[in-house]
Amino acid sequence: MSSLLQRRTVSAPQGSASVETVIHADGLSKTYPDGTAAVDSLDLSVRRGEVFALLGPNGAGKSTTVGMLTTGVVPTAGRAWVAGIDVAGRPADARRNIGVVPQRNTLDRSLTVRENLIFHGRFFGMRTADARRQADLRLEQVTLADVAGKPVDGLSGGMTQRLMIARAILHQPAILFLDEPTTGLDPQSRLALHSMVRELRAAGQTIMLITHDMQEADQLADRVAIIDHGRLLALDTPASLKQSMAADTVVTVAAETPPRQLAALLREQVPGIHDVHILQNAVLLMVHGGRAAFPAIVAAVTGAGIVLRDIRVDEPSLETVFIRLTGKELRDR
Repeated sequence: MSSLLQRRTVSAPQGSASVETVIHADGLSKTYPDGTAAVDSLDLSVRRGEVFALLGPNGAGKSTTVGMLTTGVVPTAGRAWVAGIDVAGRPADARRNIGVVPQRNTLDRSLTVRENLIFHGRFFGMRTADARRQADLRLEQVTLADVAGKPVDGLSGGMTQRLMIARAILHQPAILFLDEPTTGLDPQSRLALHSMVRELRAAGQTIMLITHDMQEADQLADRVAIIDHGRLLALDTPASLKQSMAADTVVTVAAETPPRQLAALLREQVPGIHDVHILQNAVLLMVHGGRAAFPAIVAAVTGAGIVLRDIRVDEPSLETVFIRLTGKELRDR
């Protein structure tokens, strides 16, 4: 992928965000008329050139946060700036600095692949010749030049995502929002999209990745903000979040007994346990020296006459960070 992105120099309003901060949110909140607090006093900053993951389960407030940052949702309280522009005060100017790849396909099915990009460029004020030139460059960048004249209905899921990314960066936005970009993609298309995200970052593009996929956030993000029930729970690099576990090993144990009873047994009989979390069908142990704890776990379970179904030993992950913060698995929320 060629490096076609151009950096912008943006002056931030005094007291809000520096020129190296592309997104800045200060006490951002949204409460809907029915009383639902979707986002509660969110503070965050996204640095120029980084991939910043907004990670959380469905209903955590991710979409509302992105809606406020992209001018589609009016905040109840707080302020936000994109590329130094007050999102609520100057929404039209803010939108010129934003590129969005939504979850659903929003391409114009009456137009060809190339025409979709040209129309987008014209919408953002490009001259026709410039829009055509940029469309051709972007199609080369996302390896879709060979289907430029085809209708978008004939594209695969992966090709559709690549085209929507090409459209979103056509006007050279300061920030690209990717909303659950790999949902529904096959493994090959997923890997291809991950590669594209890395290449965009290498070209200088700032990206906010909205996802509930822990592995995706771990692999792609420079920093991760974990949110749940509208509140920011943690924000750091993936490595630092995992190091915050205060345990070097995570052991998941499933047996023919209720998880709560199993947890009590293991806490009492297995040394080195730092924390215990009861999952839907298993118990998760955060321990020191987990490899050494393995035989003690087996002995405790079998010694109590309980049938051991499964035992798995892993290193700490963003999934276990989320469990430590919330007490539940992300997929259960």
